[in-house]
This record gives sequence, structure tokens and C-alpha cells, in this order.
Amino acid sequence: MKTELYRGIDISARVGSATPYELISLLYEGLLTSLADTRLALDSGDLEAKSRCLTKAISIVHALRESLNTDIESELPHNVLLLYNYMIDRLLLASRECDTAAVVEVSELVLTIKSGWDRIRPE
Repeated sequence: MKTELYRGIDISARVGSATPYELISLLYEGLLTSLADTRLALDSGDLEAKSRCLTKAISIVHALRESLNTDIESELPHNVLLLYNYMIDRLLLASRECDTAAVVEVSELVLTIKSGWDRIRPE
């Protein structure tokens, strides 16, 4: 219980002082945590926790999707938008069918995107 309280305080402090770049990084971290928690819930058969974790993960993907600037002259944000939509579809499938493979797939996609994001860190 105390760990969750401290984690909440830490996240609040980090969000309060974060740059836009850091906010996206925090969203990726939160998404990966939610996906890992989803896998644990699926493995233990805890359907309530699975639902809660997947709802959080889907909300984070929605937030990431909304953060995209699709007004620029590049295919990149549009391709990332399609990827986020695909992730949401896979997570909805995972929720309906308790499909761990779909959660693993989305986790791998997020890790790939996050590693690219981490390499463009502004100075």
C-alpha cells in the first residue's frame, strides 16, 4: 500500500516538472508498466486486474495518439497514428479473449517506439 502511495507521489512530481518530451517518455513508461501488470493479471487469472490494467493501457495509447502532430508534412506521424490504432485494436482483443500474445506484441511494439524516442532526446 505504501509503495503505491510513494509511486503516485513520485509520478506526480515527475509530471509536474516534465518537459513535453519527458511527458511522452513517462507515458511510454506507464504503458509498459500497465502491459506488464496486464500479463501478470492474465497469468494469475485475475480478470478484474486484467480489465483495470488494460483500461489504463488503452487510455495511455489514446493520450499518445492525441499528442501526435499530424499537421506536419511527413508520413511519420500518420504511420505512428496507424500503429497506435493497431495497438488499441490488439489490446481490445486481449481484453475480450484474454490473449496474452496480443499484450506481448503490443509490449514489443512499445519498446521499439520507446527506444527510438529515447534516441532523439533533446539537449
